[in-house]
Amino acid sequence: MNSVPILISFLVAIILTSLPLPETAIIYRPDWLILVLIYWCMAIPERIGIFTGWMLGLLLDVMYGSLLGQNAMAFAIIAYLVNMLHLRVRMFPLWQQSVMVFLLVILHLAISAWIRGIAGQFFVTWTYWIPALTSALVWPFIFIVLRDIRRQISSK
Repeated sequence: MNSVPILISFLVAIILTSLPLPETAIIYRPDWLILVLIYWCMAIPERIGIFTGWMLGLLLDVMYGSLLGQNAMAFAIIAYLVNMLHLRVRMFPLWQQSVMVFLLVILHLAISAWIRGIAGQFFVTWTYWIPALTSALVWPFIFIVLRDIRRQISSK
């Protein structure tokens, strides 16, 4: 399988993550990078895993200027969990996959809040958890688009 579409999908997710939005819309932004990481960990776990999650998390830490390793650790844990459960999760219907994505994004947000809380930098409000819901809602779209891309490049 060609690595270029995978890299492009991660690049698009990074662009969507860093896209400037109005202050009122930022809290509704899905966690694009986690969604793409989850998909590729499910689709090709032998190629995308903990190291990829760690590197993407470090990139996000540098982009946002957050504590170095905060997102890296969370992404690596999520990649590990998806790699461990990929055979089961792939068999779920899309709505059950969305629930799983919701729980994984909640885990990412909880790890980030915990680390930032230990450092004394963060106070959690209810709006902090909204990206988990929006990520779960856009998961079927992400899954279908990336699956179609993967099938097209696999058939060549």
